[in-house]
Amino acid sequence: MTSSIKDPKNFPSLRNLQYSPLKEGEEQYILLWDPSRLSSEKLVIPLNFFFLFQFFDGDHSIEQLGAEYLKKYGEFLMPDKLSQLVSDLDDKLFLEGERCDQAQEAATAAYRNTPVRKAMFAGKSYEDEADTLREQLGGFFDSKEGPEKKPSDNQGKKIKAILAPNYEPKEAGAIYAWAYKELKEAQTPDVFIIVGTCHSELEHGIAVTDKDFETPLGVLPVNKPILEHFRANGGAQFFEQDIRHEQEHSVEFQLPFLQHTIGSQRPITIIPVLCSFPVETLADAELKPLFEQIDAFLVALKASIAAIGQEVCVIGSASLAHIGLRYGDNKPPTDFSFHRCMQTDLEMLKKVEEMKPEEFAQFILEEGDKRHILGFSTLFLLMKLIEAEKAEVLRYDRGITDQFNSTVTYASIAFF
Repeated sequence: MTSSIKDPKNFPSLRNLQYSPLKEGEEQYILLWDPSRLSSEKLVIPLNFFFLFQFFDGDHSIEQLGAEYLKKYGEFLMPDKLSQLVSDLDDKLFLEGERCDQAQEAATAAYRNTPVRKAMFAGKSYEDEADTLREQLGGFFDSKEGPEKKPSDNQGKKIKAILAPNYEPKEAGAIYAWAYKELKEAQTPDVFIIVGTCHSELEHGIAVTDKDFETPLGVLPVNKPILEHFRANGGAQFFEQDIRHEQEHSVEFQLPFLQHTIGSQRPITIIPVLCSFPVETLADAELKPLFEQIDAFLVALKASIAAIGQEVCVIGSASLAHIGLRYGDNKPPTDFSFHRCMQTDLEMLKKVEEMKPEEFAQFILEEGDKRHILGFSTLFLLMKLIEAEKAEVLRYDRGITDQFNSTVTYASIAFF
């Protein structure tokens, strides 16, 4: 929200940024970047400057920031250094204000004028040529970490949903393959709702786009009849932040696997959805308006699917726990702490296997979300969209994300 009353250069308000610790020799730094990718810039700052960011809330002046620094470190921070930091943040579009608002409006207009949503991560997270991508995808299924060669126990059954990681496909592709093997061998409809985790804030908790998605394997069209009905019957607000789809990887990572397993056999359409809302949405009275918006989304989308008369299958794209310095913990994970996290993850996923979304949420609430379950909103929304009798965790694994052993866990799950 733009700070229109107070001068944003004197009362800086930091946007929702992500950060990662860095170490060079004995010196520690923080790397900052914009998860929405409105800004492609990065900024490295000393650890003592990072302390001040908790006060970049639009209510503390530069003078007050200097006072907080003095209180913490016992030394003065020269006003020109603080002013330079604020100027650097503003130049990189890391602060709320007029420059950020104008950039957001221009980016949204440009996105809506594009004919398709381009493949933003081809050549980075997976191969960018069709033949080499098919070879890469086949390798995930054939690798020793990939799914068993024998037919699935659920072969030929109607599948309601799958969950796959939203981690880098080039690293976690074999875990994706476990879920997509189930999809390939089951009975599936021709419409797939892709529910991805958004890594930046969403005003309504959910963002839908009506852009077709392009990958090296071709264009996956959206289901226009369902989306048009949804927009006209209670869903219009959920298109307001459709630009979040432009730079978000969560939906895109699923599409080559979907094209490889199903789309190569027959025409299919998709409904791309991003979601981001905290588990507290279900329990905090102050978040009741957001909870009501999530419920309104579910009601409107289900009604549109019923009105058009098409069956759908849901594909969730999510990770689970995020542990370590990069995610706000005060020390790196050890083998012991990872195994304890894995046991807790699998206990939590029992609620998913039993198709109990509220108990799944309660599990996270009771542990204070201390393991930072980023995929909560995706898994919760997936379970509320379908009517399944059971789910099965097929495979579980983790990825290391920095030099401090920060860890992300993820799983493949099938819902029948």
